[in-house]
Amino acid sequence: MPSPLASSPTDARLDRLFAALADGNRRAMVDQLSRGPASVSDLAKPLDIALPSALKHLAALEAGGLVQSDKAGRVRTYRIAPDAFGGLEAWVAERKAMWHRQFDALEALLEEQDNPP
Repeated sequence: MPSPLASSPTDARLDRLFAALADGNRRAMVDQLSRGPASVSDLAKPLDIALPSALKHLAALEAGGLVQSDKAGRVRTYRIAPDAFGGLEAWVAERKAMWHRQFDALEALLEEQDNPP
């Protein structure tokens, strides 16, 4: 049986996604991009950060699979990636299902104790 700590490609993608979301500036960028595409300068301005810092944050978001970019001339425009949160949603759903199974088992045990045969 593989170790629960074994790393897989899915684990590596989740690691990058969680790392990308771990920073407040990056979460603010995701919030802004959820309203529509934006340029690097549009994303940097409300955060009051320099363009090189914004680009580093956007690179982390891109590595996490949350955003993608297009370049037209000198302007790079970012947008939320299709299915950006699909991996995260699946991971959360698996844990939620596990917790529900455990609570159901606990409920059955408590009911059995309250109503012995």
